[in-house]
Amino acid sequence: MRCELCQRDLPKLTVHHLVPRQKTKRKKLDPGPTVNICSACHRQIHTLFDNTHLANELNSLDALRSQPQMQKFLAWVRKQDPYKRVRVRS
Repeated sequence: MRCELCQRDLPKLTVHHLVPRQKTKRKKLDPGPTVNICSACHRQIHTLFDNTHLANELNSLDALRSQPQMQKFLAWVRKQDPYKRVRVRS
């Protein structure tokens, strides 16, 4: 399986809602599209950005990839062992 964000092959992926569920669930809205990403990318996204910013501005893979903090992280994480847990930092 391949992470749609960092493009690494990993044994397990997580589902990331491009519009956070916090912004749709209580309003009974369609949860919107999801992407399959690795846990390192998922944790990094939620460490760097709050749900409002994710819902309003970073609700696509291209938008996430275009962020300077994510570009730096993606360049680094691509070199990491996919079988080891990666530490994320803000």
